[in-house]
Amino acid sequence: MVEDKHVIETLGKVKVVIENGEITEVGSSDMKYCPMFHAMHKVDELNEEFIRKNINFRIKDFGMCTPDRVIEMDDLVTVGISEILKTNMENGSIDCVVGACDGAGTVIMTNPRVVQGVGGRVSGLISTTPIPEVIKNLEEKDSIVLNPETAELNQLEGLKIALSKGYKNIAITVIPSPMIKELREYPLDDDVNVYIFVAHTTGVNAEEAEMLFEYGDIVTACASKEVSRYADEHQPYYYGTKVPIFCATEDGKRFLDNRLEKINKPLSTKDYPRDKSDSPRELI
Repeated sequence: MVEDKHVIETLGKVKVVIENGEITEVGSSDMKYCPMFHAMHKVDELNEEFIRKNINFRIKDFGMCTPDRVIEMDDLVTVGISEILKTNMENGSIDCVVGACDGAGTVIMTNPRVVQGVGGRVSGLISTTPIPEVIKNLEEKDSIVLNPETAELNQLEGLKIALSKGYKNIAITVIPSPMIKELREYPLDDDVNVYIFVAHTTGVNAEEAEMLFEYGDIVTACASKEVSRYADEHQPYYYGTKVPIFCATEDGKRFLDNRLEKINKPLSTKDYPRDKSDSPRELI
């Protein structure tokens, strides 16, 4: 039997393993409170019971890590990475997104609703194995799966495919890793732009946080102590108080503000010191 195993990190830095549609492992985390989950689910403590309940909901609701995976969705929250990307694809600022999907690995996407569906409810995808039904559905929506045989996660190779297809404004979603520097330094033609969106930053160290802001365009705060500390010191533009989204570049600010303008929200701000009255606890 072909292995079916998917490893994600979610709700802070909790490792969750899903095999054949069932949760087989749930780790632990020092983060016990998330203001987003408190607002949405009225949960006060992110214990194992809630984590299992939440992941099972994702499996049942949109087929995460199963052949029933829904790959097209409408906006889920007001402002998240996938919502920012979807808006900027719709207005023509971004041609394609190099992202990651459970059951498929690295995917090059040109459909805004697929970008939203793939990225909207999944946290840090650490590893995955191929699910033929998911791959078929993605390809029918004009997406390119980097390696249908292995579901490889490799955003640099995904960028190379996007370039080979002639895309000029390429966004890449990525979790913290040294590959971010490689993505930024990859040689490009003068008329090509690459934009890097960094998510799932919980647990990065001080050196890594600095690297994210040096090479990324958008950096999410998640429950990261060092991202929060770096932002407080350097004061980039941002949006949100519970779990802020930081703009590391002017392009990042442009993308974020495009989304905010569309949904009639105040544009990104430099209002420091930030309001931390309802932040994740404990930051990691």
